[in-house]
Amino acid sequence: MMKAPGLRLYAMLYLLVLYAPILVLPLFAFNDASIVAFPLAGFTTKWFGEMWQDPNLGIALRNSLIIALSTATLATVLGIFAARSSVRYQWPGKPIVMGAIMLPLVLPEMIVAMALLVILLSLGVPLSIFTIIMGHVLICMPFAVAILTSAFQSLDRSFEEAAMDLGETPWSTFRLIVLPLVMPGILSSFLITFTISIDEFIISNFLGSGRPILSVYIFGQFRFPAKVPAMLALGTILVCFSILLLIIAEYFRRRGVARIGGKDTGGFL
Repeated sequence: MMKAPGLRLYAMLYLLVLYAPILVLPLFAFNDASIVAFPLAGFTTKWFGEMWQDPNLGIALRNSLIIALSTATLATVLGIFAARSSVRYQWPGKPIVMGAIMLPLVLPEMIVAMALLVILLSLGVPLSIFTIIMGHVLICMPFAVAILTSAFQSLDRSFEEAAMDLGETPWSTFRLIVLPLVMPGILSSFLITFTISIDEFIISNFLGSGRPILSVYIFGQFRFPAKVPAMLALGTILVCFSILLLIIAEYFRRRGVARIGGKDTGGFL
C-alpha cells in the first residue's frame, strides 16, 4: 500500500484545529486568574466551587435534564418505529417519508428554529419546555433513525421466521426476539440523542422564551467577564460527560454488531 505523508499531515492538522479549543478549555478552567489569557497564573479549583454557587445553574440543569431525557425517549421510540418500518416493510411513499425524516441533518438549524417559531406562534402555542422538546425531537430523529436502521439491517430475518414457525405472533416475535437483539442499538440511540439535546442551543434559544436552559444559561453568562472562568469549568465538566456518553454508546453499538454476528464498518454514521 502506498504511503501518503501529505494526507497524514493533513489529517493531523485537521484534528489539531478541531480539538485544540477543547484541549485548551480545561487549562483555563484550572487557571488561577479571572482573565482568560496566557501565561497561566497557577493551578486552582475555585472556579468549580464558584460555578455551583449560582442558584440559576441548578434550575437550568434540571430543565435541561428534563428536556434531554424526554427528547431521547421520544426520539428513540419514534426512531424504532421508523427504522423498523423502513427496513422490514414496503409501503407507498417510503423514500419520501424517510427523506423528510432525515432532512434536518442537512438543513441549517437556524432555519429550522425560525420555521418552528413562526408555526408555533401562528397556531397560538405558548413557548415552553414542551416546545423545546418538540424542536429537539425533530433535530434528534435523524440520528436515532440512522443508528436504529443500522441495527435492524444487521438483524438476520431468519430469527423472526423461526420464531413465527414455532407459533409466535408478529408482536411477540418483535417483543421477545427482535427488541432484545437490537437493544444495544436502542441504548446507543438514547445516549446519542440525549447528548445532542443537552448541548443544543439554537432550538432552545428560539423556542424557550427565556427559560433557564443550560446551553442558553452558559451563553448568557459569557456577557459578564467575571463569570467566564466558572463557565469554562462548567464546560470542562460537560465535555467530559459528553465524551463518556459517546464512549458508552459506541460500546453498546459494537456489542450489538458483534452479538448478531455482523461486520463492524465504523462509527455511528
